[in-house]
Amino acid sequence: MKIKGTKKQARKRHRQSLERRMRNRSVRSRVRRQMRLMRIAIADGDAVKVKELLPQTISVIDVGWRKGVLHRNTASRYKSRMARQAMAVIAGGEN
Repeated sequence: MKIKGTKKQARKRHRQSLERRMRNRSVRSRVRRQMRLMRIAIADGDAVKVKELLPQTISVIDVGWRKGVLHRNTASRYKSRMARQAMAVIAGGEN
């Protein structure tokens, strides 16, 4: 994509922003997909699957935070809610 009539620096910044955007989109998609899998397992009440997915989900959310795609508090909120819901399912599955 060529932007005519702009300075060299502006073209470079635009190119960088497009690259960053694609990188951020892939990380955000990965986080959302993992959370969706986790929510499905929680909704099904599958304690074994939830136990397996919880560490993976928390790890993916942390990656999103470390890469700067998610705010620290947002990542923390996601992890807290996922963990709370997961523990409810796991506790219910053991009885």
